[in-house]
Amino acid sequence: MSDLEKFLHNRGVHVPALVRIAIAHYQFETIHPFLDGNGRIGRLLITLYLVSENILESPLLYLSTFFEKNKTLYYDNLTKVRDKNDMTGWIKYFLVGVEQTANQAVETLRKVLELKTTLETELGDRLGRRSTSAIALFRHLFKDPVVTRAEVAELCGLGKMAAGNLVNILSEHGYLKEITGNERRQVFVFDPYVRLFD
Repeated sequence: MSDLEKFLHNRGVHVPALVRIAIAHYQFETIHPFLDGNGRIGRLLITLYLVSENILESPLLYLSTFFEKNKTLYYDNLTKVRDKNDMTGWIKYFLVGVEQTANQAVETLRKVLELKTTLETELGDRLGRRSTSAIALFRHLFKDPVVTRAEVAELCGLGKMAAGNLVNILSEHGYLKEITGNERRQVFVFDPYVRLFD
């Protein structure tokens, strides 16, 4: 682990950051230092390293979906480095994953912005005077897509009954979806937004 840390921070070795973290991820998975959670930590290491190198402003590139999509291919590429010294194959596989994940993130962002624009238009048309409260609520939901009726009341400055009515209307139009199945203390999710990340 000490050698891995030195490699990550060795400025004397001139290697592009993506290649460096590809090699480091392979090495971390090979060392397998913990009894549990090595995969999660190894994938998180990628993102955190790219943030520390100012390649990412925030930790938005998470390769888990790419690796999990075809676990066999992931493990085969790791094994080929050990068995056949095929580091080039591993790096190519890793870089394809970065490219696909980045492209998917850009497409998801485009859809989020499209949803935001559509939502602002629809809310004005469908909700009339309630649209101001709904827009205030959705500003919050784009940051935290889960909410309760009490939180709606607080976020929108509404009474309990008005907040409940707003939640009911937004649920009827498919913007909010109740996820607990409880009659009391219901929790709602901003469904069209959350589905963009499936």
